[in-house]
Amino acid sequence: MNKSTLWTVVGVIVAVIIAWVLVNVLFSLIAFAFKLLAVAVVALIVFFVLRLVFRRAD
Repeated sequence: MNKSTLWTVVGVIVAVIIAWVLVNVLFSLIAFAFKLLAVAVVALIVFFVLRLVFRRAD
C-alpha cells in the first residue's frame, strides 16, 4: 500500500465521520423544528377552544 492510497483511505474515513456528525445535527434540528411547530399548532387550538368556552360561559 503506497502513501497515496493510505491518505485516500484516511480521507474517506474522515469524510464519513464528518458526514455522520452533520447528518445527526441536521436531523436534530429538523426534529426540534417539527416539535416547535407541533407545540405552536396545539397551543393555537387550545387558545381558541378556551376562548370559545369562556365566551359562552359569559
